[in-house]
Amino acid sequence: MKNFSYTTSGTCSQQINFSLDEQNHIHNLEFIGGCNGNLQGISHLVEGQDAQTVINKCSGIHCGIRPTSCPDQLSKALTLALQK
Repeated sequence: MKNFSYTTSGTCSQQINFSLDEQNHIHNLEFIGGCNGNLQGISHLVEGQDAQTVINKCSGIHCGIRPTSCPDQLSKALTLALQK
C-alpha cells in the first residue's frame, strides 16, 4: 500500500491524506480541516472504492461560488497519485 499526502488549494480543508492499494483502491482517507461531518462522510463513502471511479464522480464539483471543492480537490489528489 502506498501513502499519499496532498496540499489542497481553494478549500477550507488544507490537506488530504490517503493510501492506495495495489488495485488502486482508496483506503484511510483523511481530510485535515474543513467541514468535519461532510468530510468524514466522503471518507467513509470512498473507502475501498476504485480511485478512477472516484475521480470521475468528484472532478469538477464546485463549492458555492468557489471554482473547486473538497471532492474536486480529492479528484486532483487521486489523479496525481495514479501518475506516480
